[in-house]
Amino acid sequence: MPYTMLATSKAPALIIYVLDVSGSMNQALGGKRRIDVVMDALGSALRQMVFRSTKGTRVSPRYRIAMFAYSDHVYDLLDGVKTVDQVAAMGVPELSTMRSTDSARAFISVEKLLQRELPGLRDCPAPLVCHMTDGEYTGADPEPIVRRIMGMTVPDGNVLVENIFISDSVLAETVTDARQWSGVLPRTKLRGRYAEKLRSMSSPLPQGYRVMMVEGGYQMAEGAVMMLPGVSAELVEMGFVMSMSTPVGR
Repeated sequence: MPYTMLATSKAPALIIYVLDVSGSMNQALGGKRRIDVVMDALGSALRQMVFRSTKGTRVSPRYRIAMFAYSDHVYDLLDGVKTVDQVAAMGVPELSTMRSTDSARAFISVEKLLQRELPGLRDCPAPLVCHMTDGEYTGADPEPIVRRIMGMTVPDGNVLVENIFISDSVLAETVTDARQWSGVLPRTKLRGRYAEKLRSMSSPLPQGYRVMMVEGGYQMAEGAVMMLPGVSAELVEMGFVMSMSTPVGR
């Protein structure tokens, strides 16, 4: 069965965050700027990673993290891959908004990082790429690059890609309770071509991830894909919770 390896200090899970910081991230979402909602959600996910990695008083490096912000350029926010304890000591990087949304350029950076990292991940959980955006790309089409990334593999399975889309133009039906929502399924009605495109660029949610989310109080259905409509702070946070739901060892 794929996606069954546990994240441990000797076989940590690699999570790569890819964050759109285009100018539209200054728009409001629930009384805050979108960029601030994302920073809050990222900080919450990091705290949960630290909690899940703590043995006694020591933070075990069960997660390794990379983080790219992108607009018209790509910025390596952590200067490479860092362990969760290192990122916790650094704190959540400050994000500032810029102009365009060159998603393809960002995914090329992810692809290059994975090409370097994959040979050392044969005994680790499959890496996960968590992409957060709030609008259509302005450069080249990122889908061919994402397809190449999704085709990369380790013994635990193919690289996973998750998309958090901060937009009102995603679901045909409103999500009233994030914790009772069953997720985006292959049959879910979406609004707009780009939402459909992002679903096709999102991996199926592995069973181990789904179980971890259900244990955390989220009612994700079997068959859901790793795509979240960030129409509220709760759903944005849910997306970041999904990103770090790799099952962990004792």
